[in-house]
Amino acid sequence: MHLIKLDATDSTNAYLRRLLLSTVPEDYTVVSAKQQTQGRGQMGTHWESEMDKNLTFSLLRRDLSIPADQGFILNICVSMALYAVLHRIKLPDLSIKWPNDILSGTSKIAGILIENKIQGPEISTSIIGIGLNVNQTDFGNLPNASSLKLKLAKAFNLDMLLVSIVDEVKKVFLDKEHGGESHLWDAYQNVLFKIGERMPFEDSDGKRFIGTIQGVSKDGKLVIATEDSVSKAFALKEVRLLY
Repeated sequence: MHLIKLDATDSTNAYLRRLLLSTVPEDYTVVSAKQQTQGRGQMGTHWESEMDKNLTFSLLRRDLSIPADQGFILNICVSMALYAVLHRIKLPDLSIKWPNDILSGTSKIAGILIENKIQGPEISTSIIGIGLNVNQTDFGNLPNASSLKLKLAKAFNLDMLLVSIVDEVKKVFLDKEHGGESHLWDAYQNVLFKIGERMPFEDSDGKRFIGTIQGVSKDGKLVIATEDSVSKAFALKEVRLLY
């Protein structure tokens, strides 16, 4: 892989976007930063990270030809790659909270932010941002955040972990290309946080309701069975899990 290592940048996703304007970087180019000043999570949330304690990086996928309405498979590939690496180091109680947060128990360990370029009916380029809490132990006022060091009581080499993750991402994408997508969908839904469990939710109007996660639709919506046995599909900003 072509690795660009930075001490600090506004955001590794933004750095890659700028790079694409002036050059033609190779597929799987990775930009890693010790510190991001404007790192973001899903829905514009700020990603908190101590300098040189965690992994904050972005990976470029080029020359894709994924139908624009099926782009959620990118989330599945990346989240399953992260899941596999963390499973190998025996991180306990692993799950994926829809759409692509990695949890240990109810603590957030990693987040993914994917930005796609669409040409015609297809996604041609994808910038995949990953934030993984590794050696940080103080998260201030973020009660649901944790790290590998807190969960496993040992420190990790950031460079080795980065290589492991990128290698696994490549492996999963190859698996998708040669073996199809159905097994990846099955694997993703099998480790989905709270799937099949009755739990509270809140919709975009602030209305709370009880439902059961049934799975994820092909366009990436969370399918929830409500108490009146009606299945509804919710997009990212339309529902919040309360746990």
